Amino acid sequence: MRELKIVEALSAVENAAQLDPVIDAVAGVVDAVVQPRALKDLLHGVPAGHPLHPVLVLVPTGAWISSAVLDFMPGQERASRALVGVGVLAVAPAALAGFVDWAASHEQQKRTGLVHSVANLVATGLYGASYLQRVRGKQASAKLLGLAGLGAVGLGGFIGGHLAYRQAVGANHAEDVPHLVSPGWHAVTRLDALPEGELTGLELDGQPLVALRRGDEVEVLSSVCSHLSGPLSQGEVVLDAGRPGEACVSCPWHDSVFSMRTGQVVHGPATSPQPVFETRVVDGAVEVRLPNAG
Repeated sequence: MRELKIVEALSAVENAAQLDPVIDAVAGVVDAVVQPRALKDLLHGVPAGHPLHPVLVLVPTGAWISSAVLDFMPGQERASRALVGVGVLAVAPAALAGFVDWAASHEQQKRTGLVHSVANLVATGLYGASYLQRVRGKQASAKLLGLAGLGAVGLGGFIGGHLAYRQAVGANHAEDVPHLVSPGWHAVTRLDALPEGELTGLELDGQPLVALRRGDEVEVLSSVCSHLSGPLSQGEVVLDAGRPGEACVSCPWHDSVFSMRTGQVVHGPATSPQPVFETRVVDGAVEVRLPNAG
């Protein structure tokens, strides 16, 4: 079965480098305006363990779909107007969370995301105009504007699906690690080969690992960043991430921070934890085991 033309168009958008100047300007504004980092973490969805944007978009989308249904029922003008207004107001937090995620994505994802945001901006404008017409009592034009807005919402949602499932924005990029390494203990290096307090790249069954030695203890995570597969072994050790006694690793691509001991996300944009390997030292050899491997 052939792909829809819109899918081909979106594939072309992914490589549309001419969009990059606009993208850089908008991303710069997002990074400058959305502060402090705790607010960014909240908008990314770090406390929730997954992106917040898909949850927030349910409010305006649900309100506008409900309004469209009521527009076909007599005597529901007031309720429909209220739903349109709720949807317009609910766009702000949903868009803010989306832009924060978008600013910390790859170039191809940003290009698609820009088109996604334009579609949603058009939808919001149409629904804003629809609300004004409803206030003025011009129901016919208000309903037409609402239907046009719903079409734009559908287009934005389709593009959002492309971002989520075709380009894997917001997905856990380390989820498959337990299925790619064999169970049991495996020797991966010698203790005396690991420098003290520095990140070291290792490998197990073809999967990259990142190790940190602190004295006779070694902490090991998957080196594939759960956010967008960045190489954690090329990142930096962070000792002041607000977790006393814990060393953390910062991803070199988008600056996500993970605890080396637990793999938990300390700072986004990542929202999923890193796979954590158990470690032991046997006759000077460092052995690792992933508890849920296989």
